[in-house]
Amino acid sequence: MQTGKAISVPAILKVGNGTLNQLGSYLKGEGLKQVVIFLGNGLIDMFGETVMESLKKEEITVLEYSELDTVDIDDIITLAFSMPNKTQAVISIGGGKVIDAGKYAAFLRNIPFISVPTSSSSDGFSSASASLLVHGKRTSVPAKLAYGIVVDTQIIRTAPEKFIYSGIGDMISKITALYDWIYEEKCGYSTVNDFAVMIAKKAVNSFVRTPYQSIKDELFLKELVDSLAMSGIANEIAGSSAPTSGSEHLISHALDKLLEAPQLHGIQVGIATYIMSKVHNHRYVRVQTVLEETGFFDFAATLQMKKSDFLAAIDLAPSIKPFRHTYLHEEKYREEAKRLVREDEILNRILVD
Repeated sequence: MQTGKAISVPAILKVGNGTLNQLGSYLKGEGLKQVVIFLGNGLIDMFGETVMESLKKEEITVLEYSELDTVDIDDIITLAFSMPNKTQAVISIGGGKVIDAGKYAAFLRNIPFISVPTSSSSDGFSSASASLLVHGKRTSVPAKLAYGIVVDTQIIRTAPEKFIYSGIGDMISKITALYDWIYEEKCGYSTVNDFAVMIAKKAVNSFVRTPYQSIKDELFLKELVDSLAMSGIANEIAGSSAPTSGSEHLISHALDKLLEAPQLHGIQVGIATYIMSKVHNHRYVRVQTVLEETGFFDFAATLQMKKSDFLAAIDLAPSIKPFRHTYLHEEKYREEAKRLVREDEILNRILVD
């Protein structure tokens, strides 16, 4: 008799102030002694000495050590198979690009991936997919959940605030994503995994109920990162991104296709989450409160995003994932979303004509 579904979870999960200094001890505890390290642009000067000292102290050998600024799948394939055969783990330190590149390289070589994000801009650091350029187009490709996640909240705190706002937008989106997934099942297009729903729901609820004075408070940042990490686990359980990516993400992906210079993923997603929470008529007061009180809306208002772009993105959204059936896959809900873009008081404040 089968007792349940086997899932992967990170063997290392360390979130806190100063964790980067302990990277070597975390790896040593898992028997990972020969590693390849990739860092985002400019990060060797910022974090290189700290990382190398931590690894040297634990007698961990760094086989390769370089900055990386490509997400072209052909480049990553070449990179993966040029790594020494004795490589026991790939470590990526930085933002989304280097995390995705290292994650996919480790996936191709079937070795552990250690994710060390330097910002809290999205849940990508904990997801089992990578966003790469395939024939020049940004495409989500399968990878594996990180073997280890190490997040230094001091580094997250000192990153530009836009990355924290992006993380807030991506985290709050789990409210609308779950509602879309449940609706999709009701329409006969999907089967919801109740455990994945529970994990994603617990993640977002834990985050939105966190008391804080400032978005740079230690507790707030830790809850944000913990909740983003839990989102990755929800996707792993579901075997897809459905628990954490619904109609709001389709709008953001559509904006990515339409615009020459899109905003940060989580910023677009946060605005789209507000739109869809009102379309759903579900928890929109909570969504609005979080985005107002954290300063997300005030920040978004400085970006001069256009109503016309959101209107076009709403129409394009269903074609992004035609095999799904979110609210936006039905014309009446697209029309309601567009009405909100034109008439909603908050959207009129943050979007320009």
